[in-house]
Amino acid sequence: MFRRLITLIRKELQIVLGDKQSRMLLIMPVILQVAIFPLAATLEIKNAALAIYDQDRGPAAIELTQRLRAQAVTFTEFIDIDNPRQLNDTIEHQRALAVVRIPSDFSAQIARANGAPQLQILLDGRRTNAGQIAAGYIQQIVQDYQRDLASARNTATAPSELVVRNWFNPNLDYINFIMPSLIALITTLGVLIVTTLSVAREREQGTFDQLLVSPYTPEMIMAGKIVPAILIASFQAALILLAAVFIYHVPFQGSLVILCLGTILYALALAGVGLFVSSLCATQQQAFLGMFAFMMPAMMLSGFAAPIENMPVWLQHITWINPIRHFMEVVKAVYLKDATVAHAAQLAWPLLVICAITLTSAAVLFRKKVA
Repeated sequence: MFRRLITLIRKELQIVLGDKQSRMLLIMPVILQVAIFPLAATLEIKNAALAIYDQDRGPAAIELTQRLRAQAVTFTEFIDIDNPRQLNDTIEHQRALAVVRIPSDFSAQIARANGAPQLQILLDGRRTNAGQIAAGYIQQIVQDYQRDLASARNTATAPSELVVRNWFNPNLDYINFIMPSLIALITTLGVLIVTTLSVAREREQGTFDQLLVSPYTPEMIMAGKIVPAILIASFQAALILLAAVFIYHVPFQGSLVILCLGTILYALALAGVGLFVSSLCATQQQAFLGMFAFMMPAMMLSGFAAPIENMPVWLQHITWINPIRHFMEVVKAVYLKDATVAHAAQLAWPLLVICAITLTSAAVLFRKKVA
């Protein structure tokens, strides 16, 4: 019995390792995960932008601004804001993780012996963890400034009051971040399973040859495999949306039409990836490994596990080719802040480019396999 077991184990290893594609699909995910995960999966705040709205322009405000620029090593970009409208745009379009608002009487309050100036920190509530960590960094710099000021005066200084506001997620409910993200993640899994395994499954079952002798063109065969994936993605997105609204009570702020159009575009882009992988593979096992090789790094680089701005700059550039990243941004913008058609289009245009490239590549490879 033990010898039979050894024989079975040896046979399975020969099947998996004897094929060049299977070996590559086993090795490449490990290399990608080891290379990318330590850089992408970090909870530190790096390469973030900080905006400063100085309504005072006095000496104390200037000194605090200089300290924020010099000591806030977390932030690599600083944006000066001149008016409230610019402040709204900065947070809404995610140009900065946080905004420090210095009131017009800040220097006057500092000059008073018992003055307690009030500072306001505006955070992007869509990035809950990153925003809270950033607020802690800013608070530490403000406290150090007050400590140095009190030491120079040799008197006790009333602490500044920090008022923190979180936009688009005022109560910092983590579920408000999770549920829109799940729409992207679960539809990803559904579309990839349907499309990646489709061609390989037909080959294993012997029905692919029947399709080749049928009157259907390669384009019709591709469409027949893409449309079910779109329907499944739409159904999954609808279920998650209903659960988010009626079970978890996360209010839906945006337009269902925009969300549906974004979901269809995303499903098309992923279907191209799935069919491309499926056309390369001869068995369902290879197709599944190929799906895993794409999906794991793509999810890590989507901004779900860790903020994209925390990653190295070169890795941030790579995330632009990741469809999950763009769809997740579209879903959050529509779901949480009622994004307009223009704003959603600005976020979704990379998906259109990815869709064109993946579907074209899949069609070319599919024709070669059919010919």
